[in-house]
Amino acid sequence: MTQFASKKLNDLIHALKMLPSIGPKSAQRIAFQLLQHEKDIAMHLSEKLKDAVEGLRSCNTCRMFADEETCIICQDENRDLKKICIVESPIDVVSMEKSNAYHGKYFILMGHLSPIDGIGPDEIGVPLLESLLAQGQFDEMIVATSMTVEGEATAHMLSVLARKYAISPTRLAFGLPVGSELEYIDQNTLSRAILGRNAIKEE
Repeated sequence: MTQFASKKLNDLIHALKMLPSIGPKSAQRIAFQLLQHEKDIAMHLSEKLKDAVEGLRSCNTCRMFADEETCIICQDENRDLKKICIVESPIDVVSMEKSNAYHGKYFILMGHLSPIDGIGPDEIGVPLLESLLAQGQFDEMIVATSMTVEGEATAHMLSVLARKYAISPTRLAFGLPVGSELEYIDQNTLSRAILGRNAIKEE
């Protein structure tokens, strides 16, 4: 990547390049656009980013980003309290909500099992999830982890955990291609997958 005389400019470009899907050239274009034509937007963006980083917390029930101890989804008494959907990321909750086909509770793992990276059950919040399941309110666990090797391993572990508490585990299946992640699935496909979910067979 081209190095410029200004260290601050180089640092800004490097920081932008760390964002998903932003390569060196895109980072340069964004940096110059903000500095040359959009200084007000740049300042507004920096303030809102600082506010979010410092002010957002993790919901004490589902782990979604929230302004308070409990997020608005967990506060909603109109949700189906007998169903819980397990996802890997907060953005997966956004995708599920946009599908308008699911109206239950959520739990966000903030990742998936990856022993090679030292990520086990504790690192993805399984002890907290198990404490929720032990309360006995759920009759179905919808496992919406990604269709990757790690996602499938995580789904299997979750299905064993669900059966421990007499909860029926189901898996999003119809219409989701292997290797896909929820973030990139269109709303119609995801809606069909939710409505056509299948039981996870016991091995």
